[in-house]
Amino acid sequence: MINRVLIRLKIIQIVYAYYQNGSKNLDSAEKELFFSLSKAYDLYNYLLMLMIALTEYAQKRIDTAKAKLAPTKEDLYPNRKFVDNKFIAQLEVNKQLTEFIANQKRTWTNDQDFIKELYEKIVETDIYKDYMASDDNSYEADRELWRKLYKTYIFNNDSLDQVLEDQSLYWNDDKEIVDTFVLKTIKRFDEKNGASQELLPEFKDDEDQEFARRLFRRTILNSDYYRHLVSENTKNWDLDRIAFMDVIIMQTALAEILSFPNIPVSVSLNEYVEIAKLYSTAKSGSFINGTLDGIVNQLKKEGKLTKN
Repeated sequence: MINRVLIRLKIIQIVYAYYQNGSKNLDSAEKELFFSLSKAYDLYNYLLMLMIALTEYAQKRIDTAKAKLAPTKEDLYPNRKFVDNKFIAQLEVNKQLTEFIANQKRTWTNDQDFIKELYEKIVETDIYKDYMASDDNSYEADRELWRKLYKTYIFNNDSLDQVLEDQSLYWNDDKEIVDTFVLKTIKRFDEKNGASQELLPEFKDDEDQEFARRLFRRTILNSDYYRHLVSENTKNWDLDRIAFMDVIIMQTALAEILSFPNIPVSVSLNEYVEIAKLYSTAKSGSFINGTLDGIVNQLKKEGKLTKN
């Protein structure tokens, strides 16, 4: 699940903190990097649990209505399509997710106000109403409901962002990327796999884990050389006048360009320009793109960079 886009973002954040906090302990910073990545995987599982929590809340509403002193016919015989959703039933018994819940002891129990707010918003939507009125009782329709609900009402949700920020300082920056992993997971679910349906792994393979470790260490250990290259290609600028985040982004980009022969230069450039747009100033994207492009051309002329 943790892809290289997220790895690059986390390395930028940890390298920035490494210089800002002044401790300069490389091993501790590396541990912080991998802890931060593990928290992103926790968020992935926690957001899967959110769909279950919303369904459980709907069931409680039904139970409360039936327990009224004078329940209506609708209270006694509700439309149970939402709470009997086959996709959620499969997710609820998923072996990997239940193991995560058991190990982490993490639930949505303390955030029932948010669950209520989100549920009441969902039941007023056309997506929900059309689903409840439909005669299609297939697993595919049940799964599609949650893909639509997640993409429309959970993907960009300010209230949810606040809840997550209160739970973990790591999660706010992670959510947008992790949301895409949750949507991918929903689409991958297959009824025939039952409780054994595989969730996305924390790392796709050992190679990505090693990519994170190597890129982080090269960024720090070769920092003097990378900053020299930046300084040489920004002669009209004093390095101290360049936004510190821009320096960190270029330093990390150069570590990747010079340390990973199998990653095309264009891929690295595009990735770090996008990061600059997210994390630095309005002009940082074009500034970093121009500076790195100049450094790459210089290194190629000097024979120090041979890949395209």
